[in-house]
Amino acid sequence: MMGTMMAERAGMMAPGMGTATGTPTGMPVGTNWLMVPRCTFKIEKCTGGFKLTCACDDKTACAMVQNLCTMLAGGMCSCCVMLNGMTVCCCNFTMTMCKCETTKDGVCVTCTSGDARCAEMAQGCCDCLSTLMKSGCTCCLMFNNTPVCCGTC
Repeated sequence: MMGTMMAERAGMMAPGMGTATGTPTGMPVGTNWLMVPRCTFKIEKCTGGFKLTCACDDKTACAMVQNLCTMLAGGMCSCCVMLNGMTVCCCNFTMTMCKCETTKDGVCVTCTSGDARCAEMAQGCCDCLSTLMKSGCTCCLMFNNTPVCCGTC
């Protein structure tokens, strides 16, 4: 599948956290890889939060992203931003309500809050993610800590 990339599940956790077996993530314990669709991200502020649009060129990757979002919708939404395989930033959108809608070439995740302070935090995350991706980082969109798609802007 041309529209996918490899992601190491163990590397998605916070540094120093163990895996399900209790082994620190820095220890080689075998391979724990998965394929996630590659997409192009567009992130923009909106009233009360932000919108994150994931677009895939490949029809199979697009269908996979849409199916994953449909199955995992309603859970915690987060983004993990990486540079050269190392986590630079991880934003958990616990301060917002995130809804995922399918588009013709992917999905659009809208994270908003009616609380002014929470909306401000969400828009701060939007600024951070936008700056990091424009600087060359790769973003991985996750629901319930399950990677849904990865890419750049």
